[in-house]
Amino acid sequence: MFPMFDPTFVLLIPALLLGLWAQAKVQGAFATYSQVPSRRGVRACDVARMIMNRFGLSGIAIERVPGNLTDHYDPRSKVLRLSEGVYSSSSLAAIGIAAHEVGHAIQDAEDYAPIRVRNAIVPVASLTSWLAFPLFFIGLLMRTPFLMDLGILFFLGVIVFHLVTLPVEFDASARALRLLADTGTLDMDEIGGARAVLRAAALTYVAAAVMAVAQLFRLLLLRGMVGGRRD
Repeated sequence: MFPMFDPTFVLLIPALLLGLWAQAKVQGAFATYSQVPSRRGVRACDVARMIMNRFGLSGIAIERVPGNLTDHYDPRSKVLRLSEGVYSSSSLAAIGIAAHEVGHAIQDAEDYAPIRVRNAIVPVASLTSWLAFPLFFIGLLMRTPFLMDLGILFFLGVIVFHLVTLPVEFDASARALRLLADTGTLDMDEIGGARAVLRAAALTYVAAAVMAVAQLFRLLLLRGMVGGRRD
């Protein structure tokens, strides 16, 4: 059985379709609400600065980075990075995304438990994700259950990372929407646009978690098939 072409691959099809749908949703929501300017016309970078200053986070720098939807908060360097399409925009989409990233900065400052766990396991998850599949499929080709089991064990680290990421992202979006309403940055009828973008973005994390779980089931099924044959 060649590992790239086996019947267990069908287990991944629903997750792949979910991922494509999620990407289409986030691209569509961003395209729609990036064309809707906020009434106050405040740039996303200025919104981020204002909110962080309110929480005593004036030491966190805001940088413009290239790319589309490459926005992120870097907890190691304490820098909030906004993509070119978000940084200077005053659209509902840009403001929602900037506020979401500020939510991560506040989580970091408040020592929010899930983000602390995620930050701690990032190096381990990166290593295990890089090793898991080579080990497993080498074990599959060589009919070596130990290597397959080791690959599955490493892949469990990837699963943990995805599951911990979900509450981190959901909480950051919830914080963002509350802050935008509480600070009066967006009117209540504008909040819906920011919410639509953030909900669509959250679907991509759900899709990634579903794909990881589907991959785990696939590995376990392949492992069981090899184990059955050995018996």
